[in-house]
Amino acid sequence: MSAEYAERLVRLQTAWWKRLLPVQAPYRYNLRRLEPGFTLDVGCGIGRNLSHLDGKGVGIDHNPQSVAVARARGFSAYTPEEFAASEHPQPGAFDSLLCSHVAEHMDGESFAALLRDYLPFVRPGGKLIVTTPQEVGFRSDASHVEFVDFDAIDAVAASVGAEPTRAYSFPFPRPVGRLFIYNEFVWVGRVRGRAVGAR
Repeated sequence: MSAEYAERLVRLQTAWWKRLLPVQAPYRYNLRRLEPGFTLDVGCGIGRNLSHLDGKGVGIDHNPQSVAVARARGFSAYTPEEFAASEHPQPGAFDSLLCSHVAEHMDGESFAALLRDYLPFVRPGGKLIVTTPQEVGFRSDASHVEFVDFDAIDAVAASVGAEPTRAYSFPFPRPVGRLFIYNEFVWVGRVRGRAVGAR
């Protein structure tokens, strides 16, 4: 399934109309205006957000085929095992941790555990950025497990030592998420001191 999922991401992100139209421009703008700095992109897939970060990021993904595609595109990307063996997992090495369209693929406890694994590598006062799909987007992928809205993100973030600083619907107001597949929840928080679970 990992190879099939990577191929699906490539197919979706390189559709002819997406190459013709600048459909990623609003999402690129949205991420950059959050000023994430040097970012750890957990669940990087084939590197869509790494491209938005303009080289100021490192990606991790459990799918080795997706990692291979991201690397072929010129991005710094690793499987979790490769990341652990690299020079990157240092306390406070990153300004932000990004989890974009990851939380909905697991239950809340698993998402909290994932954050506990990687938040220690974000500096105290750094950012946690979480984006998840709204209704239509959630239903569009059979691999989605739980619908994750702001309340769900708040609960998980509090359990790992992050406090919310901003939450909004993007690119359109919240009701549009029931009709537009690419509307998403954007949650931004601050990491309080050493993240819960830090070693």
